Amino acid sequence: MNLDWTGKHFSFYQNTQCEYFPCHVMDNTEGFNCLFCFCPLYGKKDCGGGHAYTQGGKKDCAGCVAPHMKDNYGLILERLEVCE
Repeated sequence: MNLDWTGKHFSFYQNTQCEYFPCHVMDNTEGFNCLFCFCPLYGKKDCGGGHAYTQGGKKDCAGCVAPHMKDNYGLILERLEVCE
């Protein structure tokens, strides 16, 4: 994994003024990353997150906080195949 993003401002954004903040329940909202508000991995079957499927076969990401964790920026990029 390429860690060039670690500690860089472009890898983290938090909008505490958003009417939905936090959109997922987390113990610590200090590291809640809003950068991937809409998960770019939603369309991937193997996204690496904690999703489930409904009886109708739709992906349900309500229990997943992976894209909102500050330290997961690199993991998202890897899954998108933009990192070496």
